[in-house]
This record gives sequence, C-alpha cells and structure tokens, in this order.
Amino acid sequence: MTDYVTSRRGDRVAYDRYGPVGGGPAVVLVAGAGSLRGDEAVVAATARLVAGEGVAVLVPDRLGRGESAAEGRLDLDREVDALRAVVDAAGGHAVLCGHSSGCSISLYATAQGVPVDGLVLWEAPLAAGAAATKDWVDGLEERIDAGELEAAQEWYMKDMPPEWLAGAKASPAWPAIYAGVVSLRADGQSLRWASAQLESEALRDQVDVPVLSVYGTSTVPVMTAAAARIRAVLPQTEVREVPGAHHTWEPAGFAPVLAGFVRSVAAGADRGDGRTTEPQASA
Repeated sequence: MTDYVTSRRGDRVAYDRYGPVGGGPAVVLVAGAGSLRGDEAVVAATARLVAGEGVAVLVPDRLGRGESAAEGRLDLDREVDALRAVVDAAGGHAVLCGHSSGCSISLYATAQGVPVDGLVLWEAPLAAGAAATKDWVDGLEERIDAGELEAAQEWYMKDMPPEWLAGAKASPAWPAIYAGVVSLRADGQSLRWASAQLESEALRDQVDVPVLSVYGTSTVPVMTAAAARIRAVLPQTEVREVPGAHHTWEPAGFAPVLAGFVRSVAAGADRGDGRTTEPQASA
C-alpha cells in the first residue's frame, strides 16, 4: 500500500508500508544510488518476509525518484528531512537499513538527530580515504551543476565494476538513468561526510546506537574492509556475512537477520539500556 508524507520543507515523499501499524518495532529501508521503491523485487520480497516476523517495514522513494517528485537542489540535508518525515510516519523512531550509499545517508541522519534506534548497513562503500572521496564527490557536483548529467552519471560509476556502467549504457533506460543523477548529490555528499568522519574518528561521538554492518557471501574486498573500518570506529558494531552477491542480498537469508536485529534493538529499548546484546563479530 502506498502512503505519502510531507517533510518540513514541503517535499511529498511516497512510501510503501508492510506489516503492523503502530506500537511495534519498525525499520525504514534507505536506498542507495538509482534505486526506486516500486521496481526492486528483492526489496519487496525482503519487506514482506520481515513484516511476517512482526516488524513494520517502510520503503520510501528517495527524493527525485519514483513518486517522490522534487525539483531544485536535492542535497543531503533536504534528503534527511524527507527521511525524518518517513521515520515520523513509522511511529516517531525506527531502525534504518541502508543499502550502499544509503548507509552513509543513514549514518548522517543519525548524527543529525533523526530518532534512530539502530542501523543496519548493507555493503557500505566506505573503504576509500577522505581525500579521494572528496575529489570524486566534488567532481560529481561540478558536473551536475554544469548540467552535464550523462557525464555526471558516468563519473559516479567510474570506480564501480566496468560491466555495471557498460550494462547501464546499453540499456534503453540509460537516458532516464542519467537524468536521475541529480538525486545522487545527496549520496555523494553523505559519502564525503562519512569518509571524513570515519578517518578522523569523529563518528564515534556522533553515532551511539547499535550497528549491524553486513555484506554478502560473494562480494568485493573493499566491502569487507569498509565493514572492518566501521567497526574500528564504532565499537558497538557487529559485522556479519549473509547470503548475497553482486552488492545485493538474498531476501530469504537477510530478512531474518534484519528482523532479529530490529527486535533485539526494541528489546534493549524496553529494558532501558538502549543497546542490543554485546556484538559478536564474524569477520
């Protein structure tokens, strides 16, 4: 079922809700680059499985995507205001589950005081140093500001596996893909911020909720390195490997992990300690 909420900036955000309404634990899925609420079968399947375990799941369209139409500069703070409105719709607080650059958006939202109970970070792309990340994001913003949208999309994907860009450019949807690059400003800004906060270790003082950093059984080394880097700065982080490949999880493998984490966080809040049980790293 599609619902809508309006942010304090006046942006109308579309989201799908799965599972119980009100009173119980909730998770908001925060998409990474390019993902839409309605076109990802993996996300919908996962949401149904998690909801079947008694956890409410909200899946919004990011600003400038799908039914969350938005004009103008789609920067990180505006994106977080939209996310804050979705968390409010979830009951005023929720676990955030970020995918890829959705992880850094979720970290930033937590640091900015969005009522976040915990964080699940699926393959956070945060292994690179702060200087290199800044140069890359600055280049992205320069191209967006110049109206060079196809070049901006190519720039955003330049360090990804080359077959990803080749596949995107061969698709008939390529014009629509690069037209949507304006929504990636928030992704880039969040990655620039998170990389700097990790490198300086300032993130430790800004994020004090339980964290689960997850990657797939078939992934690239930078994702395992990023998970270890997050755990080194945020000692409350548990690192786990779950079934998944090509930067995507398998719903049947990931859903019980996600639902279990959300319920554990809710139990910790009920106890008044705000924490899950002590994390046991698997990597």
